[in-house]
Amino acid sequence: MSANDGKGTAAGGGPAAGGTELAGRLGLGTPPAGGDGTAAAEGGPRRKGPFFCGDIDMRIARDGTWFYLGTPIGRHALVKLFSTVLHRDADGDYWLETPVEKCRIQVEDAAYIVTAMRVEGTGRDARIVFTTNVEAEVPLDDAHLLVLRPRPDSGDLAPYLTVGRGLEALLGRAVYYQLVDLADIRRHPDTGAEVLAVESAGMTHYLGSPEFEDDRIAAGAGR
Repeated sequence: MSANDGKGTAAGGGPAAGGTELAGRLGLGTPPAGGDGTAAAEGGPRRKGPFFCGDIDMRIARDGTWFYLGTPIGRHALVKLFSTVLHRDADGDYWLETPVEKCRIQVEDAAYIVTAMRVEGTGRDARIVFTTNVEAEVPLDDAHLLVLRPRPDSGDLAPYLTVGRGLEALLGRAVYYQLVDLADIRRHPDTGAEVLAVESAGMTHYLGSPEFEDDRIAAGAGR
């Protein structure tokens, strides 16, 4: 996650102040200075349903940086606050949605980037836990699967983790290599083809063919 402490953190006005204002308008409150922004604050008006406010000038770039009014949001706590109410619908549109308002934003690739991973436990109880650029921890299990698909900009295959609310996180390059180091070659039970696989949360997760390790596909992994 890029943190821009210049234009994105302007005091008294500009996109950063507008981002804080938007958080308040959505009923999220304002994250305290230095706060983690992981939970919505109390306060703000409440309606029976969200008010549809249409498209807003906010986007998540392919490297995971959040922009508002064309400028990076410099406050990481504010980005984390927005991330708690981000959803993707069945049509592939991305929304900031609270009981107060519902606004559509643009996402160039994945909503998040996986920046770290660790292995917890041993044997069949072991599980792989990923950490995203908004510090959410997501286990690799039957509810959070890895999917190989082309990146929208290049068409190169890349690994994405499903994280809930219709969202995905792109595995960063360093994490991708860590995962491949853990993998071994198995025969897929459905196709019989040789594929890379890892064990996590008591189940086998199939990553794709051994060519998953070649430079063409590796180039599709996140930075």
